[in-house]
Amino acid sequence: MGKKVTRIGVLTSGGDSPGMNAAIRAVVRTGIYHGLEVFGIMRGYQGLIEDDIYKMESRSVANIIQRGGTILKTARCKEFLDADGRKKGYENLKKRDINGLVIIGGDGSFRGAVQFSQEFDIPCIGIAGTIDKDICGTDFTIGFDTAVNTAVEAIDKIRDTMDAHDRIFIIEVMGRDAGYIALHSGIATGAENILIPERKTDIHDIITSLLEKERRKKLVNLIVVAEGEDSGGANKVQEILKEKLPNAEIRVCILGHIQRGGSPSCLDRLIASRMGFHAVESLIEGRHNVFVGILNNKMHYIPLESAVKNKGTISEEWMKIVKILAS
Repeated sequence: MGKKVTRIGVLTSGGDSPGMNAAIRAVVRTGIYHGLEVFGIMRGYQGLIEDDIYKMESRSVANIIQRGGTILKTARCKEFLDADGRKKGYENLKKRDINGLVIIGGDGSFRGAVQFSQEFDIPCIGIAGTIDKDICGTDFTIGFDTAVNTAVEAIDKIRDTMDAHDRIFIIEVMGRDAGYIALHSGIATGAENILIPERKTDIHDIITSLLEKERRKKLVNLIVVAEGEDSGGANKVQEILKEKLPNAEIRVCILGHIQRGGSPSCLDRLIASRMGFHAVESLIEGRHNVFVGILNNKMHYIPLESAVKNKGTISEEWMKIVKILAS
């Protein structure tokens, strides 16, 4: 058990994800319900260093649960990587007597929280807000469901024009280090091939597969590519395939940042609300420096160090499903 928390700060850090506002709302209202004072920190660790901090009331988070993005803004802060930057942030918290932090972000944000909490007497709680779903210790991360549904909706529309023209379409989705958006959206839209960072791309295997489908007169083929797969993304894959399949009509569509935006899905609003509530309860109960996750529909509290050191893995089962269902 740590010391009693009376004033807490909440920030969003790293890449934005739909549902962050729902998590902020839950943190603020749960904190106020328990008699805590809650402070919003603008632009993540950057605002912590620059003292861009303000007191939040219950009405501060009215009418935000349905909004994408984050009312607290977000940024990636190089200065927080240095001891002097972290010390500035600590001093800004101390002068307001803030003695607990809730960090909504991804693995980079959690690494910063681990270092900060080790150096200073500020307990931190992590909430996974990342569209990539790449943090081990939780079945869900805030924003993934919305992002993958955005990708599915876009791919469904592209498939209509593919069917009309008998084309091969290579669609690039987000996922620099993790292929979950590619995997889930690819399976959900019937992709013939899914290329992800977790697996080495075998271009020869893809070409063989496309030639075999061509022999069967299956001329419409969808390839979903995570931006971080090892060939270099959709444009590079197109370049290689055009060389080997000169007669094929091959088009590329890069979905980009539309996957980050938009109103969060019901699932993202629910898990964000649940995680935000339990993050504050954890601080109050003295369960500090943990990451709040959901496993098998139950709350789990994983040490922040474990959350950042481990990555989720994509099982062989999923890859087998892709191969069989696309045949």
